Amino acid sequence: MPSRAATSGLSPHLRFGEISPAYLWRETARFADAHPAAAADAWAFLRQLLWRDFAWHRLYYLPEMAEKNVRSQFNEFPWAWSSKADPGASKSAFAHMDMEPDEDARQHLDELAAWQKGETGIPLVDAGMRELWATGTMHNRVRMVVGSWLTKNLGIHWRHGEEWFWDTLVDADYASNPFNWQWVAGCGDDAAPYFRIFNPLLQVEKFDPDGLYVNRWVPERHTPLYPEPMVDVKESRKTALAAYNDIRNVAKG
Repeated sequence: MPSRAATSGLSPHLRFGEISPAYLWRETARFADAHPAAAADAWAFLRQLLWRDFAWHRLYYLPEMAEKNVRSQFNEFPWAWSSKADPGASKSAFAHMDMEPDEDARQHLDELAAWQKGETGIPLVDAGMRELWATGTMHNRVRMVVGSWLTKNLGIHWRHGEEWFWDTLVDADYASNPFNWQWVAGCGDDAAPYFRIFNPLLQVEKFDPDGLYVNRWVPERHTPLYPEPMVDVKESRKTALAAYNDIRNVAKG
């Protein structure tokens, strides 16, 4: 539930070496042994440390993980991409059309900017992106939703998302950031099945049923000021599934 202050808040401190994963593991395991009723939650927390470690393991063997697809068949995937839209390449933090002189390459930059600003017309996505811009953090559930929306519903390259998170997250990590972006995009290690596309409308019903999180970050949600969705959730899902199925067939062939 992203409206609850229920995460550890330790990821920036892990990122900058202010606390070690070994220390966290030892103390959490000790707590689990002493409090059996909390053991399941404690071990769920420890699994996240294992994912972090696995990401660093993969970065060691794949040092270009932030730039190259782990699964090479995705080199043919039709993600929209512009090499000019790096957050640090312009005085404006957000993507804009003038970044890219090539008209074919820049057609997605308005959509990328709307995603970055939290102006997509999808309440949970917009709430997450605004939280990120204001605080440098975002709940993990929402990170998966905004990543899925960018790469699958909008068809924009995961690298644009990875670069934006690197530029804005206080816990942006050399290994975890590209590893997780490739996971949600479907081109990485142990990636979600290609047909796993988060429906942000169902996600908000399940994880923010009272609207506490969305209403905090998107107060104009139920007013004429709020934009219509950039793309239709169901139709964009169908388009994404067709593209992913093509890549799956290429891998088989």
